[in-house]
Amino acid sequence: MQRELEMALALFYEVHDCVVFVSGHGTNVIVIGSLCGSGGLIVHDSLAHNSIVQGAQLSGAKRLSFAHNDWQALDALLARVRHDYRRVLIAIEGLYSMDGDIPDLAQFVDIKRRHAAFLMVDEAHSLGVLGERGKGVREHCGVASGDVDIWMGTLSKTLAGCGGFIAGSRALIDILRHLAPGFLYSVGLAPALAAASLAALERLIAEPERVALLRARGKQFLDEARAAGLDTGKSAGYAVVPIITGSTLKAAQWANAMFADGINVQPIFYPAVEEKAARLRFFICSTHEPEQISRTIAALKRLPR
Repeated sequence: MQRELEMALALFYEVHDCVVFVSGHGTNVIVIGSLCGSGGLIVHDSLAHNSIVQGAQLSGAKRLSFAHNDWQALDALLARVRHDYRRVLIAIEGLYSMDGDIPDLAQFVDIKRRHAAFLMVDEAHSLGVLGERGKGVREHCGVASGDVDIWMGTLSKTLAGCGGFIAGSRALIDILRHLAPGFLYSVGLAPALAAASLAALERLIAEPERVALLRARGKQFLDEARAAGLDTGKSAGYAVVPIITGSTLKAAQWANAMFADGINVQPIFYPAVEEKAARLRFFICSTHEPEQISRTIAALKRLPR
């Protein structure tokens, strides 16, 4: 069943092959650590997920970050240091999990080509969310699958299971199958989990209207939140919308008040984000009704500022 899922994901991403791991967080740690080591450089967005940062730290390679979503800063950084390293990996996300904003993928592809680097895109939150058919940030930005060297994703969001995957060239997947310790020395994915994720992928492909509905619900939430004077940060309104509270205490108080009102939203605070960027993080689904979204915004408006 795992192999069937891998083949379906490879077709979905229009690449040669795919390999599935038993942990989404572990996928980034394992793969980044396997592909980069001493003498290499890993450059990642300053707001990259913890799994990317942990993988870079454990790899033995030099780790540098660039200002969030700032491809010009990345370009300038690589112009200064690229010649010092034999191998460079750039790691970004398709939809940033805390802020809900999107990179200009075409610019990052251009930079990785000019600086002879590898580009890895974490699609944990963009698969099934971005693009007309839910094919992710590549479809949203009009970039071909082959322009990105390493596609990473999780099975625990849109694909309704647990685990992670890497999609890309056959050479890349062969390397990971034979050399990545988190694959080589780990058990396979439970058949029930693989079957659930395969069914979710098939449903996504068969019913792209779910993606359009999600986009409409996300836009409604973002528009109504902004109209209510709430701070939504950098969110583009695709599934992830933060409400910035500015302090851990307020985030916790607001989350408790919302729960008491029958609305489940989790507070996010330091060290996941800076203290001044503490927030409530809302995940919008295609199954949310417009009335539920409006009720949520109304509940937020009643909270003491």
